[in-house]
Amino acid sequence: MDAAFATAPDVAAEIGRWLAYLGAEKRMSPKTLEAYRRDVWQFLGFLTKHLGKPPTLKALARLAPADVRAFLAARRAEGAGNRSLMRQLAGARSFARFLERNGKGKVGALAAVRTPKIPKGLPKPLTASSARAVTDADMRAGEAREQWVLARDAAVLALLYGCGLRISEALSLTRAAGAGGADTIIVTGKGNKTRMVPLLPQVARLVADYVALCPYDLPPDGPLFLGARGGPLSPRIVQLTMERLRGALGLPDSATPHALRHSFATHLLAGGGDLRAIQELLGHASLSTTQIYTAVDAERLLDVYVNTHPRA
Repeated sequence: MDAAFATAPDVAAEIGRWLAYLGAEKRMSPKTLEAYRRDVWQFLGFLTKHLGKPPTLKALARLAPADVRAFLAARRAEGAGNRSLMRQLAGARSFARFLERNGKGKVGALAAVRTPKIPKGLPKPLTASSARAVTDADMRAGEAREQWVLARDAAVLALLYGCGLRISEALSLTRAAGAGGADTIIVTGKGNKTRMVPLLPQVARLVADYVALCPYDLPPDGPLFLGARGGPLSPRIVQLTMERLRGALGLPDSATPHALRHSFATHLLAGGGDLRAIQELLGHASLSTTQIYTAVDAERLLDVYVNTHPRA
């Protein structure tokens, strides 16, 4: 039986008001509204069987965390994954918040149950040859852009791949910090923490080429990278640059500026780099964050095995 026919009238009326609110006030699309409606009906349909009768507003307020966990267990038994369960809980919690705001009771059990965790996807690094091509200013020689802009973009991308910087870290560099002629740079990362990162000669040369071509004044304490009008360079410009290079090089959508940082770590690990040293270079507070790259490298080795071993 459809859960719509197993719902108490007071609950059904509030669901109608809730969906109208989401459509009018939150401007949710019809598809999103339908998904929310379907998820809440499914939750209520389970409760009808679980409790032995359609739940009223008062019954919802009396739910225990064990009732919600029983629903999640039943959905898992039907093959639902964590992502589906997370979405269904989000819909039920949205309805519960609506009820509470409108004085119709508090469904505390929904808030008391922990949301299923979604495993983090492994980063998708570029190949070494693709990463080098992205940082080659000559790759964009045919574009109708000023030479200093092409040199600037190549320098920024080289810092992401050659030093493992985040976009925000590269764009926060001052002229003195990023183009001072030293073989290391001091980077300010998350939590305002600083770290020292080696500056490869190839990367330093690209930065120097940009500085020599830049038509604007670059004071030592000012931003190293500037936009076309002389203001600080926007991260969006770097992202658009990477989009154009993806098209030119035939790279997948996963080839983002941040993927260059992933590539830096993965290629170091593949070359025998120490995990602790890579953690320091990336500015990770926890080694567990850096350890995702061991999984990436193992995945790459498995691909090589499967694709090349005669008995694979």
